[in-house]
Amino acid sequence: MSGPATSTRTWTLSVPDRERLVYAAFEAREHAYSPYSKFRVGAALLTTSGSIIKGCNVENASYGGTICAERTAIVKAVSEGARAFNAIAVVTDVSSTISPCGICRQVLREFCALNMPVLLVPADYELRTARGVPAGGILETSVGELLPHSFGPEQLELGR
Repeated sequence: MSGPATSTRTWTLSVPDRERLVYAAFEAREHAYSPYSKFRVGAALLTTSGSIIKGCNVENASYGGTICAERTAIVKAVSEGARAFNAIAVVTDVSSTISPCGICRQVLREFCALNMPVLLVPADYELRTARGVPAGGILETSVGELLPHSFGPEQLELGR
């Protein structure tokens, strides 16, 4: 069994790729199914081939059956054969940047390099951009910064 492909570090995402990724996250958020929390989330994952895979949160009356936007995007990508990623963008309806939950961080860790960029986008990104706020207020972090001292597939290969 082979492990996940290695993602790349692209802190220098091109402006067009960055914009495509951010706007794809906004588009994904529009499809969120969040009748319980009323908290819409959209995520967009940039594959190493340049494709963008979108995901939104899908809630369930049995709360444990809910799936977050980040995991939706990863599962869609993997089910289509993509396992190498350059970046992910996440947006909510909140004007501050919101980080992925713990389980999403662990799923990102499974399929993404620790130094892969994670763009946390405020809901008012366009307004901030129009006002000249640098990067529209996006918080750029990485999988490793979101999940320090993480457990990943390589630990399963360690001698016992």
